Amino acid sequence: MPRYVTFALSIVLALSSLAQVRPAYTLFNAKGKKISHNEMLRIVRDGDIILFGEEHDDPIAHWLQLLVAQDLAAQGPLIMGAEMIEADDQTALDRYLHGEIDQAGLDTLARLWKNHSTDYAPLVDLAKEKKLPFIACNIPRRYARAVSKGGFSALDTVPANERAWIAPLPIAFDPALPGYVKMLTLMGDHASPEMAMAQALKDATMAHFIAKHATKGSRFLHFNGSFHSDFNEGIGWYLERTRPELARVTIATVSQDQVGRLDREHLGQADIIICVDAAIPGTH
Repeated sequence: MPRYVTFALSIVLALSSLAQVRPAYTLFNAKGKKISHNEMLRIVRDGDIILFGEEHDDPIAHWLQLLVAQDLAAQGPLIMGAEMIEADDQTALDRYLHGEIDQAGLDTLARLWKNHSTDYAPLVDLAKEKKLPFIACNIPRRYARAVSKGGFSALDTVPANERAWIAPLPIAFDPALPGYVKMLTLMGDHASPEMAMAQALKDATMAHFIAKHATKGSRFLHFNGSFHSDFNEGIGWYLERTRPELARVTIATVSQDQVGRLDREHLGQADIIICVDAAIPGTH
């Protein structure tokens, strides 16, 4: 049995035990009204682009990502994409999807996240099984790191052939967006304007690859950290500039000590908000 299946099974058993005492999660709409799983799926199906925001170590979000992907794959044309795979690894990812290399080969050739096998491999394998495109949407981390130190001017020396892995330059940037302001505030004395630029560069690049592949009559399901799409900022801000005609549905993942009512701070965070019991252990 594959390791990620064993891991998922252990999580399900743990949650089943916990659910006898209290629910592990609750689904809410943007106004804080509880919704069912089927209502969530109906809302998601209305989107041309679905931005599924996660907490990276949240097992509930990863489980629901797979369920949403399976549902959308059964509805019609679907493209998936993710923050968790960088654009310059697209060739290796495609080779895996086409059966030219195995998982070990992908592990060797691509810079996969440490939790790929448990949390993202099931999504990639679904794309492989269903013969669906899976787009590596994130910017190569070396460019984001360079911008976090030197600002957007650090991209001036990127070779022309490597600019295909970055959103078109110059990068539009609004430092007053609340998400960027909040990020710098939380970082305190370690914050710098360049760090917000690096965050914007990631958002712009993910939006660029989503916009490049998304079309009417198909759906693009994108997986990203919630902070990249919360409150229709981040990726959504760039998509509104480039593909406003495509309907977007957003999902956010939050954790609370109680899941019976959504805390006020999360109202409007997304069209669908997955509120997870803070006691649920993370995947890594």
